[in-house]
Amino acid sequence: MRILIIDEIHPSIFPMLESIGMEADYRPKITPADVCEALASFDGLIVRSKMRITADTLKHADKLKFVARAGAGVDNIDADALQERNIALIGANEGNRQAVGEFALGLLISLMRNVVRGDIEVRNKVWLREENRGEELSGKTVGIIGYGNMGQSFAKVLSSFGCRILAYDRYAPEKVAAPAEAVMLEELQQKADVVSLHIPYIHENLNFADDAFFAGFQKPIWFLNTSRGDVADLAAVVEHLKAKSIKGAALDVLENEKLNTLTEKQLQNFQYLAQASNVILTPHIAGWTHESYIKINEVLVEKIRSLLKV
Repeated sequence: MRILIIDEIHPSIFPMLESIGMEADYRPKITPADVCEALASFDGLIVRSKMRITADTLKHADKLKFVARAGAGVDNIDADALQERNIALIGANEGNRQAVGEFALGLLISLMRNVVRGDIEVRNKVWLREENRGEELSGKTVGIIGYGNMGQSFAKVLSSFGCRILAYDRYAPEKVAAPAEAVMLEELQQKADVVSLHIPYIHENLNFADDAFFAGFQKPIWFLNTSRGDVADLAAVVEHLKAKSIKGAALDVLENEKLNTLTEKQLQNFQYLAQASNVILTPHIAGWTHESYIKINEVLVEKIRSLLKV
């Protein structure tokens, strides 16, 4: 069986695929326009973020048995289009869950202890101790929204910090288990000191964290988003930072990550966030480690092997 790989990927994928009898055709420089025609002769497709996989992309893919996303989330793949053609969709969320959990913890501690702000000040020969007195994570109530691979990983790394962990998952509440307590969103909003989003981008989650969401919290919160930029309304984040109902925010994702194409409104929000001393911005790297690069391949190949029973 032949598999087309259209994005840069760790080279460990090739011996892994070979070990289960798969032949990989590696074309990381292929243009999106050429993918459609190329798929006519392949049994599988591995993609990261180069393009959206739509019904039009698949119109010549008569042999295709699966599309595999080498990363977390499959929001750039039209699942309905695949289902209509009986093509399996494979994700690799398990591959970078440890990386995301660790990174979210690092963001939270950096935010609560003014690590980034303090670093910038000292580099500029400004030595302020009292002004950078922070808060301890121990004893805080952390609300995790979305309790799949990433939410569970964050809960696991938090578990040794003496936190109370509340989790809300509207699609799979049965997943919530120790060290987290299952709650409804209203209870999480009533009790949380920290809120971390770990939900996928689907239409129902567009701007999930909007003005009403933030207004529902009973006390000022620390806010983290390491999931997808579209699930948080940045205008609402900015307004609640200004109102101090958000004490600080750490954002690894933005609604528009092509920073040279921001709309006027997006630019206004971005400029506020970029200059705010209680905001940490990182370039979508929560799951981006040397280890996860390989683990993602391991997850994909095992799922391909299981799907094809080879």
